[in-house]
Amino acid sequence: MTTNKNVVVPNLTTALTGPLQNLERIILNNQTKIESWFRSVWPKVRVPFYASVDIRNSGYKIAPVDTNLFPSGFNNLNSSFESLCIHATQVAVEHIQLPIDKILIISESHTRNLFYLENIAALQSIIQKAGFEVRIGTFMEEITTATRIELESSKIILLEPIYRDQNRLLVDNFNPDLILLNNDLSSGMPEILKDIEQKITPPTSLGWSSRLKSSHFNFYQTVAKEFAELVDIDPWFIDPMFRNCGKVDFMKHEGVDCLSTNVKVLLDQIKVKYDEYSVEGDPFVMVKADAGTYGMGVMSIRSQAEISELNRKERTRMATTKQGQKVSQVIIQEGVYTHETWGDEETVAEPVVYMMDHHVVGGFYRVHGMRTASQNLNTPGMRFEPLAFLDCCNTPDPNLGADSHQNRFYTYGVIGRLALLAAAHEITNAVNSA
Repeated sequence: MTTNKNVVVPNLTTALTGPLQNLERIILNNQTKIESWFRSVWPKVRVPFYASVDIRNSGYKIAPVDTNLFPSGFNNLNSSFESLCIHATQVAVEHIQLPIDKILIISESHTRNLFYLENIAALQSIIQKAGFEVRIGTFMEEITTATRIELESSKIILLEPIYRDQNRLLVDNFNPDLILLNNDLSSGMPEILKDIEQKITPPTSLGWSSRLKSSHFNFYQTVAKEFAELVDIDPWFIDPMFRNCGKVDFMKHEGVDCLSTNVKVLLDQIKVKYDEYSVEGDPFVMVKADAGTYGMGVMSIRSQAEISELNRKERTRMATTKQGQKVSQVIIQEGVYTHETWGDEETVAEPVVYMMDHHVVGGFYRVHGMRTASQNLNTPGMRFEPLAFLDCCNTPDPNLGADSHQNRFYTYGVIGRLALLAAAHEITNAVNSA
């Protein structure tokens, strides 16, 4: 975790604060109703152990654009809220309703990404401080014995090879009660994880080898409609429209006609909303790999013609995602501008909200100096700035302006929890279907 000594909060384009403040004010005025509603829905679903949500704030709309069930940025959270993380971890473990003292974290299979390993170190520290014995296991073939890695933060982590004893996973002589996946299984479900008797969270069926973003946003659409009815708003203000079609092969030009047609339909739908609410600017869509993370397999499209005009370099970039996995399906998602900027240079920024169980535990701004308000920021060159919570995002102050720091962060926390609820429905559906 990092400490943010100087409180810095991104600026929102002044011309857009009016409509945004109206949305934020509605949420603030309905805080009691909202929190009561959240309390009523959590017991009905299986809440993820942890999750992170990428949010875009356009000034007229605040919406999630991605939900990650294997968050990898705990080292970027503001250290002031470590106690909140510790408490939320205890709640998350209690909700599993099993006797748990020992936890094995399964990490991603890359030792060269020291930023990721800083995340693992931070996550391990949180769980240890919550009162659990924690070890870190890996599937990497080159890790055959316990391996110490020193990080730039001066922390040292110990990566250990995982082995299987009958239907249990172990490292060394450590026999965990809970397996916590921080590996998103992009390359598929390893044989070693099949038919394990220990509790595994998140469920392996929610790894990127089987999970689809379009499925998540189907659940989110339902959640957004229910919430919109609760506070009497158009769900479009919090929900990015999307479409998808069948199989797509960018290199062979297969399925491109379907993609092109759906891009036009969605652009037209967005234009109708822009006209309805007098939104300036050109509609755009994000075409993303339907299964994937790390910001790979993503492009911004403003016209139907751009699909047919993709050059070989662009098609190659869209053809594969993390670990070289082939892209065979895409989601076409309404593009949401980010009109938040960071610092004097006015670098584009977007908030990322972190949750453990159903508690918001912090977040950070993803900042990118080489990207525009309509582009994907999750690309090389990005940096992270901890959300400068002056007060916890769960404690808004109605006596302050709608765009005050803690009130804006409260709104982000509400949107993040709506996406979390959609993910909870995903998990509940996956478990019930198993």
